[in-house]
Amino acid sequence: MTTEYGQGYGVRTEPGHPGHAGERRHRLPAALRAPVEGRTWRELGYVLLSLPISVLLFTYAVTMVALGAGLLVTFLGVPVLAAALAGCRGLGSVERARARGLLGLEVGEPEPLRTQRNGLMAWVGAVLKSGASWRSLLYAVLQLPWAVLSFTVTVTLWSLGWTLLTYPLWFWVFPAYAGQDGLQLYGDETHRVYLDNPFEITVTTGVGLLFTLATPWIVRALTMVDRLMVHGLLGPSRLVTRVVELESDRGVVVDTAAADLRRIERDLHDGAQARLVALAMDLGLAKEKLREDPRVAAQMVDEAHGEVKTALQELRDLARGIHPAVLTDRGLDAALSSVASRCTVPVQVEVDLTERPAPAIEGIAYFTASELLQNISKHSRATWAAVEVWRSENRLMLQVVDNGVGGADTSRGSGLSGLAERLDAVDGILVVDSPAGGPTRVTAELPWRAEGTR
Repeated sequence: MTTEYGQGYGVRTEPGHPGHAGERRHRLPAALRAPVEGRTWRELGYVLLSLPISVLLFTYAVTMVALGAGLLVTFLGVPVLAAALAGCRGLGSVERARARGLLGLEVGEPEPLRTQRNGLMAWVGAVLKSGASWRSLLYAVLQLPWAVLSFTVTVTLWSLGWTLLTYPLWFWVFPAYAGQDGLQLYGDETHRVYLDNPFEITVTTGVGLLFTLATPWIVRALTMVDRLMVHGLLGPSRLVTRVVELESDRGVVVDTAAADLRRIERDLHDGAQARLVALAMDLGLAKEKLREDPRVAAQMVDEAHGEVKTALQELRDLARGIHPAVLTDRGLDAALSSVASRCTVPVQVEVDLTERPAPAIEGIAYFTASELLQNISKHSRATWAAVEVWRSENRLMLQVVDNGVGGADTSRGSGLSGLAERLDAVDGILVVDSPAGGPTRVTAELPWRAEGTR
């Protein structure tokens, strides 16, 4: 696999980068525009809806669980309890959708129910044994007290801030209709303090502005707890997430192995096998010419000898592509030096390892460096490159740098994306830093396993 550098590849930008197309540039700082931002109003709507929804969740969960627990003395208790948990799972789906729409939180579906056979009792058993069902019930119980707290704090601060901020617009209501000079700040039987003069009105407005500016950030902090609850209790568990990742990685490994087998078969069929068939035919013709014309036969044998050398070289190249002997015998330093010597630009190789990694990790590191150096030879237009390998705690680090034209990006479906998938299949990471104009720096991280460990 190869990836193209240079023309056709723009500067890679990410969200938050100054050049990212999706980011708007605001003249006002975030602290000043927060009260009127769409995100703030969506979070406010989430908090306001949480109270009635949490009351519904809590009432349903407590009522159904209490009913099921009370009926456990009979056969009906178990199905009722399963129905309570199933209802909590369904309400959890609604909560995930609400968090996605108002908080922008993407939470995956929890693990599905796994039943070994059909029937009501099999479904009841699957619901009761599912950890996601009990986490949904826990969410329904814990959401109410937190919703009451967040609702109270949000409504109090929000109404107080906007009331004080807009006080100059409506303070005339008090002398006109309430029979007092302004908003009463303090009062007892003998003395009362009203906010009625320009200085006091200005101070009141300033305090309201402070509350108005601070409230969105307080609400954001409150909704962070909601995000954690939705993600932790209504999403998939870590174990399930890990199983899904391993299943995906296994598929990548199987597809990669199948592609490699097809490549080897194609190379054998189109290369060495075709040459060997032609060689057999030439030797057969030379055998027939041996008695009639020994000179022609000798010439044909000489040509066949050349074909044998070419076929052997192709077989050596094919074997090197599968697993080079120098990697097995002498390790990464010698193997990468051999690859670097075939690169079209000068390459400096530095391997700082006190011991050899496991053969599988060593092989992946070798082929990763080989593909990156091949990309440099074909597309980078660089004048120098460097390969560094070292160990950092429990990770094997590989870095390839060149001074080419840059512009490489794993998100464009190039060979780098396939390389990233191969690394991800063994819990590895591929990081590409390649601005337009260069230089390009590709860093690969692989899990460290020492030689001889499984």
